[in-house]
Amino acid sequence: MSFITELQQRGLIQDIMPGTEELLDKEMTSAYIGFDPTADSLHVGSLLPITLLMRLQRAGHKPYALVGGATGMIGDPSGKSAERNLLDNATIEQNCAGIRQQLNKFLDFDSDKNNAAVLVNNYDWFKNFSFLDFIRDAGKLITVNYMMAKDSVKKRLETGLSFTEFSYQLIQGYDFLHLYQEHGVKLQMGGADQWGNITTGTELIRKKSGGEAYAFTSPLITKADGTKFGKSEGGNIWLDARLTSPYQFYQFWLKLPDVEAEKLSLIFSFKSVEAIQELIAKHQEAPHLRQLQKALAEEMTIMVHSEEDLLFAQKAAEILFSNTAIDTLKSLNEQQLLEVMEGVPQVLCPSEMLHGAGADLLNFLAEQQIFPSKGEAKKSIQGGGLSINKEKIASIDFKLTQEHLLNNKYILLQKGKSNYTLAIFN
Repeated sequence: MSFITELQQRGLIQDIMPGTEELLDKEMTSAYIGFDPTADSLHVGSLLPITLLMRLQRAGHKPYALVGGATGMIGDPSGKSAERNLLDNATIEQNCAGIRQQLNKFLDFDSDKNNAAVLVNNYDWFKNFSFLDFIRDAGKLITVNYMMAKDSVKKRLETGLSFTEFSYQLIQGYDFLHLYQEHGVKLQMGGADQWGNITTGTELIRKKSGGEAYAFTSPLITKADGTKFGKSEGGNIWLDARLTSPYQFYQFWLKLPDVEAEKLSLIFSFKSVEAIQELIAKHQEAPHLRQLQKALAEEMTIMVHSEEDLLFAQKAAEILFSNTAIDTLKSLNEQQLLEVMEGVPQVLCPSEMLHGAGADLLNFLAEQQIFPSKGEAKKSIQGGGLSINKEKIASIDFKLTQEHLLNNKYILLQKGKSNYTLAIFN
């Protein structure tokens, strides 16, 4: 199966220039994708271009990852309704360094291989390029009419488009020209909103070098409700464990609706198309088992983080959604406990209340507003609806003592199946 045919089966081709598939079938092809350094970490939405480069390299071609140190100073208007805030040089350098470090995890940069990945930063060739040289060498080759016809420009004319953003497609186009001339890069890939910028590059190559360059784009990924993929209630799902814990990352995939899980498994998984289709069929027979979501969550967590992080994420899920996780909960260190409990409501309590005979549970639950009243708390306990550190409480005379502290500081209270509160004793 050809590289393009597989991508088509996975729903990863939207627009493609004639001759692209033939080029990839004929020879090892150098191809690139650009990454915008708006933050020092990539996010789940970045996984599509990352996995495209991974698939390209596994198919025997040579991937180039371009970090936009120069274009990041401008901001791409594609798909945006307003102009971005400009970042300073120090922030862009920091962001580029973070992205560079992350890409090392996904691509093989081993210089001994013919198709070793290459990382480039367009600031390296733009930093000494004067404005006059640029408009003479590149600007004269592309007409204003050509640039105005691009969707990324037309959609912004009503709200306003600065010359800075208007020039973005020409600068990105020059990136393609530079990589074509200096590295023999013949193919650019990107999201569907990049088609106009990419084809400006192929036009520059044709006019400046008389060469042939190629391109294809992938559909933009949106959730079932039409909103942007890669965001949760808390914001972006980042690839950096400092910003989104492996547990949260794992849960993001695990909670996908069935329709999204089917589509995203084809897009992101490296299982064969046939294996994914079999998994989808099994999932549809017993959707409550969430086999599809679990398989994708496991694969993505290992790919982005590690197998060890996956095991911890599964352990964390067991703690929150299982009744048999008492020993597992007690085995967590403080950092792991807080990671699992991120987003769980917290109450701050004086540690003195646990001294001596301890704190009366009914009073504690009412005073900390875990229940609206002692009566409600009593009713829940008598009905078997309250657990302390994953252990059911059977007596309304129960006392909270220092022996119940996790890591000498925390007590986990659970109402019903999954309504948690973390009490912190200082």
